[in-house]
Amino acid sequence: MAENSILFCFPSCYFTILARLFVFFSLLFCCSHSANQLGPYNTFTVSSFSYPTTNVRPFDLRYIRVDLPAWFSSVSISVQSDVDLDAKSISKVPKSTLPLICIRDGSPPLPDVLNSSLIELVSLFESNEGKTEVAVTVLVSGSFSNGSFQRIQGPQNVQCYPMQRNITATLTNEQISPGVWYLGLFNGIGPTRTQSKMIIRSPSYSFSANISVEGCATSTMWGQYCNQTIDPFSCSQAYSYNPKENFSGANLQTIQNVVSCKIFESYCHGEGEPKVYALEVLGIAEQLKIVATNVSFTAAPTNSTGNASVANLMYFARHGAMPSMVLYDYSGDISKAPLIIRTPKVGRWFVTILPTNLSKEVGGIQNSNMQACYSITWQLLNCPVGKAGLNCSSEKYMLQVNCSRNILGFVYIGDPDSGLSGHFLFSFTSQDSFLQTVLRRDSTPFESYYLPLSGKVSPDSADFPLEPLSSNSSYSNEIDTSWMYFLLNIPRGAAGGNIHIRMTSDVKINYEIYARYGGLPSLDSWDYYYANRTRSSDGSMFFTSYNSTEEKIDFYILYVKEGTWTFGLRSLNTTIIPSNDQTVMSVSVERCPKRCSSHGACKVALDASGLASYSFCSCDRTHGGFDCSIEIVSHQGHIWQSIALIGSNAAAILPAYWALRHKAFAEWVIFTSSGISSGLYHACDVGTWCALSFGVLQFMDFWLSFMAVVSTFIYLTTIDEVSKRAIHTVVAILTALMAITKATRSSNIILVMAIGALGLLIGWLVEFSANLSSLSFSRGFCLNVPTRRETIGAQLSTLVRTLLRRFRWGFVLAGFSALAMAAISWKLESSESYWIWHSLWHVTIYTSSLLFLCSKVDIIINSENQTTPDGNYGLTRQDSFSRAEP
Repeated sequence: MAENSILFCFPSCYFTILARLFVFFSLLFCCSHSANQLGPYNTFTVSSFSYPTTNVRPFDLRYIRVDLPAWFSSVSISVQSDVDLDAKSISKVPKSTLPLICIRDGSPPLPDVLNSSLIELVSLFESNEGKTEVAVTVLVSGSFSNGSFQRIQGPQNVQCYPMQRNITATLTNEQISPGVWYLGLFNGIGPTRTQSKMIIRSPSYSFSANISVEGCATSTMWGQYCNQTIDPFSCSQAYSYNPKENFSGANLQTIQNVVSCKIFESYCHGEGEPKVYALEVLGIAEQLKIVATNVSFTAAPTNSTGNASVANLMYFARHGAMPSMVLYDYSGDISKAPLIIRTPKVGRWFVTILPTNLSKEVGGIQNSNMQACYSITWQLLNCPVGKAGLNCSSEKYMLQVNCSRNILGFVYIGDPDSGLSGHFLFSFTSQDSFLQTVLRRDSTPFESYYLPLSGKVSPDSADFPLEPLSSNSSYSNEIDTSWMYFLLNIPRGAAGGNIHIRMTSDVKINYEIYARYGGLPSLDSWDYYYANRTRSSDGSMFFTSYNSTEEKIDFYILYVKEGTWTFGLRSLNTTIIPSNDQTVMSVSVERCPKRCSSHGACKVALDASGLASYSFCSCDRTHGGFDCSIEIVSHQGHIWQSIALIGSNAAAILPAYWALRHKAFAEWVIFTSSGISSGLYHACDVGTWCALSFGVLQFMDFWLSFMAVVSTFIYLTTIDEVSKRAIHTVVAILTALMAITKATRSSNIILVMAIGALGLLIGWLVEFSANLSSLSFSRGFCLNVPTRRETIGAQLSTLVRTLLRRFRWGFVLAGFSALAMAAISWKLESSESYWIWHSLWHVTIYTSSLLFLCSKVDIIINSENQTTPDGNYGLTRQDSFSRAEP
């Protein structure tokens, strides 16, 4: 079986088929055009996607996957949002709430693990012959534009920019390489993004996007407009190859697969005239060598040879994109030394050859038509199956999937919001391979561990010993070291997973681990590595180790790129006689690192296109970070928060006790229920104990709190119980709707106070209308205008005096002051200080209710006319009785 073939077992296999349905979804989501519909410069539209307006809530994210075929010429990105930030306001926005847009090659970006110091300034990354040193560029003051991308290729590299109202950029094949790219839109980053929050008051923002991909009609054209000619390195003639030309030492007989071609055609071009060549590396190779032969410097159109002592034939090589004099992976003078790329990455390599410093003097005569002429010979060396490394002397094991039987399954694919959904039936046929995939119990998609089926290890365990696998490895030229390689394929659509490497031993581990994407790692070329506790890629953005010791190695590579990953194990001190102690290793792909550190739940979601899944941790109240390993709230702090939020609800006893003493039983039930439900809700909210589901408790807390505020206002009226029941019913419906839809929004406090004031006003109007209806107006009274005015004036004066006598105004002012403090506490609540201000909200809101209840004066109301009896009536009656007696 071919080394690069990939098979997947159920249930992972049906998620793999998502990527194969890319063409199907392209017909549904985008407008595609054939190559015959060519635009200017021999380009055509490969795909065009439009993403509808989408809301990004606080501390939320969205991913957009963009697939660029090998023949793409450019990709146009247009993003519109309602974010209104300028250079001055950006510096004032906390990083935890700053809207960002990020781009990454191969897998979703994850800026949550960024060091905060990297966010402040621009950090450009350097390259040392293929080894990436700095992992991220974050521009706070820059903008997402055409020229803002510098060397972004690679599994570690990420560029992030502040979100803008309008973002338009066109990235060409001269800037980025073909493959899969991800756009990430974040509403705040940092450890607190994944923390489960009691309340969120940060703003949301919405965005819409349009992404169009253009392609070249022919593979020999390149550039944004497909107007640059590319000469492929073809194989015009193969010739015999002697391994001793490039290798020395043992095991020369293992070098069997060599592609060696010579191009007899002579290329000529002048000063400053670059010529670009392309070569495809289809599999893991040991070495790529390009040699320029028959180099001469001539004056055109004559063939007289000029002075070439200072002439140069410079080359610039780059993987995946066209190189330039300022952006390249390798450079040198090919007329003096060949271009040798050890362990080249899989994919297309571009080589630009540029003559420089050509002599202007030929035979004592100045000539501006000097040209450099040469022929090309190239060689690609491959080791046989199962071998790799220098001299092909190391063991190589493929970690591939082995399905034992045909698999048949239904998969539901679709987005309920878009209306595009359905069930698809897939059938898979298994084949033999070198690896067995064992699915975890209750596993999520693309989650499994891997065992090499080499016949040397048992497939019954997730761990396999290394000694049987390395027994046949020969030593390299390095003193006391040898290498062993493991190849692992990450399937299409599984870039949101994490590779987990573990290694344990009873003694000190004598292995160093080097990981590289698309090629064999070495001491000079790697993406991630772990040597010991002090030397590793721990400073990298997508690498994290956990409690590694001399006897244990445990690390993750986060959000790995789709494709082939190679892990090189460098064994140290191999001259020591081996003992009976074994070193065991396990390789697995997991969705969430460390199972969210037992402080959260692992969630799986799809990107905006629905073609790729990614995982993330949803942490508890006290932890955060991408793996929930960062303690945001200490244990002691959690205790204080629990006491404050739960215990502050004891303030509900005050209005409840007052209502019970004054036989206001409806208000007593509301205040008592509100205090109890709020205490139960916050006990669940802080992670202490949940009596019911969180949603039910939250609804009960907010609904009864709203009811307590409004019922206090209604109690201040003196209308009959029938009218009060009607108002309470309407208020219950309105507050229930508010509590079930966006209960935590700040505007609710204003709405609740407005509803309470309206209820109080309606009660007064009902009472006032009853008083007016009790007045009898005779015809003579209606005709007597002066008398009517005096009567109305007297009634209004009586109403004012009644209103003044109705309340104890000192309690009323104190009640409004407490209510204002409650509103201020509500407004000042944030994710960090929520427990302080919300506890104060409990105390102030219940205290204000008590003060309003105490402000009402108990007045005896006449059941017939709803008026207060005259206080002098009793005294008059006593005087009359005394006069009647003898």
